[in-house]
This record gives sequence, structure tokens and C-alpha cells, in this order.
Amino acid sequence: MNHRTRTLAAAFALASVALVAGCSDEGDPVSFDGPSAAPAPATAAPTRPAPGGSPSAPAGPRTVMPTGPKADFTVQNTIDDGTKIAVATLRGEKSGFTGKVWVWAPKQYFDPKYANSGFPVLIALPGGNGYPNNYWMGTDLKLQSSISAWSKEGKSLPFIVAMPVLNPDDKYYYDGSDIPGQPKMGTWMTEDVPDFVRANFRTFDSRDGWAFMGSSSGGFVGLKSVLQRPDKFKAVIASGPDTVPDSPLWAGHERERQANNPERLAAAHGRKPAGKANDVYLAFQIGTKESGLKNLKSFMRNYTKGPVKTRLQIIADGGHNARSYVRGMGDGSIAWISEHMQGPIPSP
Repeated sequence: MNHRTRTLAAAFALASVALVAGCSDEGDPVSFDGPSAAPAPATAAPTRPAPGGSPSAPAGPRTVMPTGPKADFTVQNTIDDGTKIAVATLRGEKSGFTGKVWVWAPKQYFDPKYANSGFPVLIALPGGNGYPNNYWMGTDLKLQSSISAWSKEGKSLPFIVAMPVLNPDDKYYYDGSDIPGQPKMGTWMTEDVPDFVRANFRTFDSRDGWAFMGSSSGGFVGLKSVLQRPDKFKAVIASGPDTVPDSPLWAGHERERQANNPERLAAAHGRKPAGKANDVYLAFQIGTKESGLKNLKSFMRNYTKGPVKTRLQIIADGGHNARSYVRGMGDGSIAWISEHMQGPIPSP
């Protein structure tokens, strides 16, 4: 997808800005403090629940309680089950960039039986410029309500969803990267945003609890981030993405551009010896009504090897839009990444 196609994605983003009418507590303070945690049994071994929630095999990730400081969240939206989508301003200590981050926690997060447990995190990125809003924070696209339903059906883990702004302005695409001389959007996305989630939520100390999802330009950023930082992130659902960086801001910085190129990153990661590299799970999605299928199949054919695992969800009658991509997630993509990630661990 080139910048012309991205302009169409931006138009869709503007058309999909959150529906907040009727949210009577919009703007009110809100907290994500969970239930009070009882002391965890000293001998309890963590387990990796299947998507339906039944423990199946030993696993290593440990729960990390919120590190603080707490953010000043306000209500943005309320989904049908009463859970809140909230927003706060993050001043990124590592990137130096300041922007908004929207967050949502599933109903299970507030269940006392999970009071001692971390939850997996999905960083959800929009298409288009993704500034000043991230369109996943609206209720119209039904991302959060779908995850809520899928987790009850056993299709998905009950993810915490974090929705940061994608770019620092609406003029350029920054490719989720630290382009020389520009705001450090790569550091913002892979360092500051995860630190912010850890400060406010119960999470896991392992990459098994961290993933991206994104559409169009956001799909590129999620794909690139997982391949660039496989020590921190395990999976991505990349819908209708580019597979090479193409921001005009890379001009004069070819070495840095290639260091942020998913094709180069996937090739290098796939060459690492078995057992010497972290497996990454790349779930691609594309609709039958959009272009780009040939490119994704080429990427998968060239780079699916060793620790690079891929899956393709072709969405029947799907277009280059977020609603199609949510449908594709329910058709298989969310279940696939959930199978490879850490779910919350109920108390005995």
C-alpha cells in the first residue's frame, strides 16, 4: 500500500472517529484499579490457559502489579457490558513525545479470581495518520465488544487494549520509527506505551503477554515493531499492511530506513538458528476487495522460516477498512495469536 492508498485510509479514519454521543459520563475520572489481591500461594506455578481459560501447560511469565505512577484517566466511551474506554495524556520519558493513549480492560480484569494475575496486552493501531485520534477508541468498530464476546466464546484471550496515537501530526507518516531529526515514534510505540500500560495495569513480565494489531499504516507499524523487538513482543495481527517503510521523511537516511524494514528484519530473524531466537507470530489479514494479496503472499513465501511463523486470513468481500479487519479477527486471527500467548491465571 503506497501513500495514495494511505490517503484513502486516512479518509476512512476521519469517517470513523469515535461515537461518543449518549455516553453520559464522558470526561469523568475513571480508575482501572482491579480487585484487591489476596496473597498468592508461594508454591503456585504459573500456567498457560487455553483461550477458553482452562490451564493446560506450565509457563514462565510472572505477573507484574501496576508499577505507577497512576495516570489521570477520563471516560471516553462505554461498551455494552459496562466496561470503559478511557483516555490519558502520556509524556513519554524515553521518546520525549507527548500524546494521547486510550485504554480498555475486559470484564475479567475486575473479577476477584484474577486479582493476582496479569493480563495480555494488545496495542491497537489505526490506519491513516492516526492523529489526533486513534479510531479504535470508538464503539462503532466494535473492537472491544468483540474481544469481550470472543473471550467468553473461547476464541480469544481477554486482552487489555492500548490505543496510542500513531503519528505526531496529520502531515506525514513516521512509520512508527525513530527517523533522524523527527519525533521518536519508534521509541514511543515500543518503550513508552508499554511502560505506560505497565504503570497502570497488571501485566506479564514476558513477551508472551504482549502483541500488536493494526490496520493499513498501523499494520505496518505493528509488523515492524514485533520483528524489530522480538524480545518484547510475540505476535501481531497486521491487516492490509505495507511491508517496507515509505515515509518521505526517510530521505537521506537510507541506512536507518533499512534498519526499520520488515522485509530485512524478517529475513535476518529467519536466519537465526533454532533455539537461538524468539518465535514471532505474524497474522496477516487482507480483504478480497483490496489490493496487496500478491505482496503478502510473497512476503510469507520469502520469510516464513525458522522462528518466523505466519498465517493469512483472507476476508471474503472485505475491503481496506477496519470493520472488515475486525471480522477477519473473529474468523481466525485472534484465536491464532491467542494460542501462542499467555492468558490470565485464576486463583486456585
